[in-house]
Amino acid sequence: MMSLMFSAFCGGLFAATAGLPAVPVIGGLAVASMIPNAAPENSMRAGVYTEVWTKEVVKQFQAGLTDTFLDGVLDYSQYVSGDSESQVIHSSYFGVEPDVLINNSTYPIAIQELDGSDIPISLDKYQTKATPITDDELGALSYDKMGLVKTVHGDAITRNRLKKAIHAFGPASHTTDHPVLLTTGPLVNGRRQLIWDDVISLRQAYADAGIEIDMLRLVLCPTHVNDLLREENSDFKKLYANFQNGVVNSNLGFEIRQFNNNPYYTVSTKTKLSFGAIPSLTTDSQASVCFPLRKVGKASGITKMYWSKAENDPLTQRNLINFRNYFLAIPLVTKGFAAIISAKS
Repeated sequence: MMSLMFSAFCGGLFAATAGLPAVPVIGGLAVASMIPNAAPENSMRAGVYTEVWTKEVVKQFQAGLTDTFLDGVLDYSQYVSGDSESQVIHSSYFGVEPDVLINNSTYPIAIQELDGSDIPISLDKYQTKATPITDDELGALSYDKMGLVKTVHGDAITRNRLKKAIHAFGPASHTTDHPVLLTTGPLVNGRRQLIWDDVISLRQAYADAGIEIDMLRLVLCPTHVNDLLREENSDFKKLYANFQNGVVNSNLGFEIRQFNNNPYYTVSTKTKLSFGAIPSLTTDSQASVCFPLRKVGKASGITKMYWSKAENDPLTQRNLINFRNYFLAIPLVTKGFAAIISAKS
């Protein structure tokens, strides 16, 4: 429309100045304005709406965190810096709590520096494998066409971000400040089931460490959820009746969630397996993880879409598309992270 309006204005002006018929001049300019000209590959004129696609994938990330154990976690995304090859956040942005004065009568109030050692922390880089896509889908603004691709890529990255986050929230090994407890329920198929008394023992472990039983989020693994559902005279069934999208309910001072990809621990040593390690069915158990909600942080970096044109691939003649995203979720303090693992016979 802008091209047509500009053609009409300039054509009319030129025709009047040159003494030529207005209609042919305007028509000629209008036709010329429709001829495609050179443009950068990533521009809108190239027919690939990368900004729209990227925004849709970001929306998928945001929706994927709703009602998960990361929902409500402090977000420090505004402090992320760097370029598309490296995204970092400085540890100083995560903050150090100042001392609190009660009924202070001394003025001026003392100044307390909050400038602990500033350490740049690199965000994890998540990249999907490339997916083939047709010319029509690649150049479409129709959300039903881009829906499938953005959903599968967004879900894949979100699922791995959650898996990495819950692994970071689990303590590395058992200490007073980071208790790793064993289940004490009935022995079934070589494994002791989780019972409510074990959750109470976790509560006591926090009390013994001097950690407030407040805003604690207990993320149960699937096996432990089933253990509590099987326990006789348990109130957990009533809580679970209101289960929606990963949120169970709150009980005993814990906000209870569930997640399928919790970390695994070696039972004999109560030590966490490294991220991505394959657990042994005989020596390792999946954990339920507990963490203080206000003592963990998350940060999202840039999301970038990558694509290759079919016309540049004479062998397969297909477009390829994938995404890169930067994300980090880590503990902000060194106290208060716990786990419960199933004891073995």
